[in-house]
Amino acid sequence: MPKETLLLSRNFPVSADRLHAAWLDEKEHAAFTGGPATIEPRVGGLARAWDGYIDGRFVSIEPGRIVQTWRTTDFGKKDEDSRLEVRIEPAGAKGCTLTLIHSDIPEGQGERYEEGWVEFYFTPMNRYFSAKKAAPKKAAAKKAAPKTAAAKK
Repeated sequence: MPKETLLLSRNFPVSADRLHAAWLDEKEHAAFTGGPATIEPRVGGLARAWDGYIDGRFVSIEPGRIVQTWRTTDFGKKDEDSRLEVRIEPAGAKGCTLTLIHSDIPEGQGERYEEGWVEFYFTPMNRYFSAKKAAPKKAAAKKAAPKTAAAKK
């Protein structure tokens, strides 16, 4: 049976190391996607997202590269797991490029998963990491305000 492969790449306003760590942390993975996740960051460990819609196991974890099996509840019982390779590389001063190579997708499902990666991962990840980048500036401004007010008294 023919299989499909996706190659998707996006830049994010976060360091490669930071994005790599967040991908492997279940609380952050859930926070940046908006869906529940269970992550066991070790070879053979569980990689489950979107409340069990996505399910897989880690095959390899190394700096800048994560490989896992991947399937959704839309796969047929006879469909083998697909393979997801996540590459994260530095790009620019404080950003990174995430490249997904999603292979062995059951025929006819690739377009749907491409849309899903953009809608349920890339778009919310960009918001999440943009907000995280801006958050320390807001916090610093709030901390400075009481000191300034106190000094005027």
